[in-house]
Amino acid sequence: MLLAVIVLTYNEEKHLPDCLAALAAALPWADEVLVFDSHSADRTVALAQAAGARVVQRAFDNYAAQRDAALQASAAEWVLFVDADERVTPELGAEIQTALTRPEAGWWIPRHNYLFGRLTLHAGWYPDYQLRLLRRERARYDPARPVHELVLLDGPAGRLRSPLIHLNYETVAEFVAKQSAYAVYDAQRLRQAGVRARPHHLATMPLRQFWWRFVTLQGWRDGWHGLRLSALMGRFEFQKYRLLLSQPAPRP
Repeated sequence: MLLAVIVLTYNEEKHLPDCLAALAAALPWADEVLVFDSHSADRTVALAQAAGARVVQRAFDNYAAQRDAALQASAAEWVLFVDADERVTPELGAEIQTALTRPEAGWWIPRHNYLFGRLTLHAGWYPDYQLRLLRRERARYDPARPVHELVLLDGPAGRLRSPLIHLNYETVAEFVAKQSAYAVYDAQRLRQAGVRARPHHLATMPLRQFWWRFVTLQGWRDGWHGLRLSALMGRFEFQKYRLLLSQPAPRP
């Protein structure tokens, strides 16, 4: 078996049908589509089976462990990870087919992120490379990175040019909720690393993040949309350092 496409899911009935339809159009030659599900409570499993995908279910503990388990659930030489809110285009599918003949151990794929319905090409949201196409037996996920997973690859990785479409946050409320959850995780990670926050960080770190997004990464080129995103990412930094300040790391 040459290529398996793996889609991790939990209650993805809204996004999964279009994701699987795009895969069927872009990668009709793929040997397997595996939906690796975290015991969804909606119609995710039924929709996956109706589309011809193989379904494996596993209780979710963290993203790194889930992806590692998904790797073990396939026998393919190559694995392509796709999220339910992502779409593989025919152009990307053709590039993937060529990449599988190359000696690299993996391939980075750029993403076109749509935030609040708008393609976002600045403020750090593009090219947003993701290491998603992997030689299965030469890849695993770092258990120390349960969120924002890190692939540990035995060998070099190349870069594809055609983007993966990512239908990211649909609303500002969804964006704020997800970033608030990330702030909790990031504050915990910094605390475990021994980072100590100071009161002035509540002002300096959000401002630094805003400047980096809006000026350095040219968020201004996206106009009001870029300004809003940069401000929201500054808010994320404020949340993170407020949490870190409220529960400081122990002194060595």
